[in-house]
Amino acid sequence: MNENSKDTRRARTWGIVFLVFAALMLVLFLPGTTGSQRTTFAFDLELSEALPIGSLTFSTQGGLYLLVVLAVFLGAWQLAKGFKQVYLILGVVVLAFVLAFLTWAARDNSMNMTGMLQATLLRAVPITLAALSGVMCERCAVINIGIEGMMLTGAFTSALIGSLTQNVWVGLFAALSAGGLMGALLAVMAIRYKVDQIIAGTAINILATGLTSYFSSRYLQSIPELNRPPTFVQLPLPVLSRIPIVGPVLFTNTAPVYLMLILVAVIHVMLFYTRWGLRTRAVGEHPQAADTLGVNVFKTRYVNVILGGMIAGLGGAYLVLSSVARFDENMTAGRGFIGLAAMIFGKWSPIGALAASLIFGFADSLRTNLAILRVPIPSQFLLMAPYLVTMIVLAGVVGRANPPAADGQPYEKQ
Repeated sequence: MNENSKDTRRARTWGIVFLVFAALMLVLFLPGTTGSQRTTFAFDLELSEALPIGSLTFSTQGGLYLLVVLAVFLGAWQLAKGFKQVYLILGVVVLAFVLAFLTWAARDNSMNMTGMLQATLLRAVPITLAALSGVMCERCAVINIGIEGMMLTGAFTSALIGSLTQNVWVGLFAALSAGGLMGALLAVMAIRYKVDQIIAGTAINILATGLTSYFSSRYLQSIPELNRPPTFVQLPLPVLSRIPIVGPVLFTNTAPVYLMLILVAVIHVMLFYTRWGLRTRAVGEHPQAADTLGVNVFKTRYVNVILGGMIAGLGGAYLVLSSVARFDENMTAGRGFIGLAAMIFGKWSPIGALAASLIFGFADSLRTNLAILRVPIPSQFLLMAPYLVTMIVLAGVVGRANPPAADGQPYEKQ
């Protein structure tokens, strides 16, 4: 089969996929609507500094038909001529499907879109930090399965030290230190003693779960004062926080959220535009070649893994100091593993990891909004949503995403 026939077949396949999305919208959403039903998307938040812009109210059926027609048009165009940026068009079709679902869910009701976007970002923060931790480690060829344990250790330490000192910044620094120590433990096992990295990470998860559960039940539950840390307050950025939609979502947040956004930008620049990043990627791709050019492979891996542990500790601290203001056993609830999925989906890049984490955050935020709207979907399925998205993403990208060439391989200096 020549290349042109392969391209034609691929274009037709994508066109059929787009048409399937249109058919699903017709079958799943339109039968449950009537011509009199209306959907309202609100964009203003109470107690927000953003300039008010009102709400958007439209016919539920009319909105659904418009989205179906859009998907059909894109599918037909793909079959007839094909798009050069097919993945961009796929994103448009998926967005149309999501909007159709939201339109159906909010029929004869109101859904605050700005509030949902804000919740999406907040729920994506710990997942993004977990993914960044994985990026830091795997870019230098150390697999970090222990992110969950590092986050759990950071969460516990931030709650304990924050409660003892009643200083939120001291609690945050303690969480960074605890995560860094766990990262150092992984580095010693994986780099110095060349323990299988999957086993080493699993051991850290078991260790962290056991230690935090024991000390939580032994001390935090019996002495409530040890589990009452202060929390970060919102810091609206002047002028920027008044921008409609964008202001409440991006510029009215706590310090850890801003730190996460800054870390994404800083790590991206450092990885791809600095000498340190070049050496890190060289160690991850071909450590022998990097060594012959004078790069200290062991030092590079130690530094990156410890920094990755600190970032994971920040993710754990966020759950305590910016969210629930207490530590609960196993409160990370698999976010470290979801972060690994986001890292793979984001192709081991900070910006890609953020984008993937926002998808998981949106699934979690959507679950909460659907429960409030009393959408006729069993609550068990709503609870499954973030993890279901994780499985779908992994099933769709594993095999096509290429990790660093030396990922998971211990280095023997020649």
